[in-house]
Amino acid sequence: MDFAFSPQCEELRTTLLDFMDSYVYPAEAVYHRQIVESGDPHTFPPVFDDLKAEARKRGLWNLFLPHKTQWTDGLSNLDYAPLAEIMGRSHIASQACNCSAPDTGNMEILTMFGTPEQQEQWLQPLLEGEIRSAFAMTEPDVASSDATNIECSIRREGDEYVINGRKWFISGAADPRCRILIVMGKTDPSASRHLQQSMVLVPLDTPGVHMERAIPVFGYMDQEGHCEITFRDVRVPVTNVLGEEGGGFAIAQARLGPGRIHHCMRCIGAAERALELMTVRVRERQAFGGPLSHQGVIQEWIADSRIEIEQVRLLTLKAAWLMDSVGAKGARTEIAAIKVAAPNVALRVIDRAIQAHGAMGVSDDTPLAAMYAGIRTLRIADGPDEVHRRTVAQRELRRYE
Repeated sequence: MDFAFSPQCEELRTTLLDFMDSYVYPAEAVYHRQIVESGDPHTFPPVFDDLKAEARKRGLWNLFLPHKTQWTDGLSNLDYAPLAEIMGRSHIASQACNCSAPDTGNMEILTMFGTPEQQEQWLQPLLEGEIRSAFAMTEPDVASSDATNIECSIRREGDEYVINGRKWFISGAADPRCRILIVMGKTDPSASRHLQQSMVLVPLDTPGVHMERAIPVFGYMDQEGHCEITFRDVRVPVTNVLGEEGGGFAIAQARLGPGRIHHCMRCIGAAERALELMTVRVRERQAFGGPLSHQGVIQEWIADSRIEIEQVRLLTLKAAWLMDSVGAKGARTEIAAIKVAAPNVALRVIDRAIQAHGAMGVSDDTPLAAMYAGIRTLRIADGPDEVHRRTVAQRELRRYE
């Protein structure tokens, strides 16, 4: 195993770190102010125009995509890992570099499974950062951690699909730039369990698509939104199917593998920033005759945080290396393991940082509370911890059959 970064990765890391210091961190307060002043939590803050232009100018654009495009030569998962970690330090960095979910996963499957027409209509403007997209899989009435439970109906009538169903926690759908949904539903309920589902491209303005609400998460209304959407006799051409009819489950697995590892990389970046904030705070604050950093319990928090971050980073790099070496299927156990480990480590580190900040830590005067809320959802998103632990356990038990 070789976790060394390529010269291209090292160059991009240097450029990205400077971009974060010079543009991203200073823009965080501007981003929040512009949203508040607009009166719309889902508005597109104008500061993003400047950030995106600068990111493109520096070659920090579509870095996530392992396939060659006009914007990138295609990075390995191992080379993307440290870049995603750096972007994970700020909630606006990934979008500034056109590397934010759910667009990243949608662009990947459009690259792999889209027709030339679909790629021209939807992939190209996504790669250009002109529009955004959403992935509509999760449903309120079934346990969506098992994708075969999906009940949304996609029924063929002549040259059209008729879609009926309800989806929720559809991230990105409230963004005013969202134009396209990738909807997963059942085209053949009588087929074998993993061949019943298909994915269909549905423009957001299609008649019958109803945006019911954007759902707050821990009281935060995210700019991109996490939405409940109903589909009532929505009609789209059969040419809007992504890949093949009945291939939806397989496409979902192809999409979720890279998406999960991206989330874990960003978690490490968030944990690093939380540790940095905690360390600065405890050196500055005086209590009981000296700085907080002299307290043994504080030193334990710092030491445990550093140890845990290093452990989960190594596991994430191993998963990335395996994905490059043997593919996502061959790295399935490691991907499941990091999907459990990374968010839990990040939450522990952030929680310690919150405690070290006292009352300030639970306010919005630091990014810690919002970081905690966002990363806590990752113990559910893209499969809950329990599902991934089940995957790891089954693989382990199989070794002794």
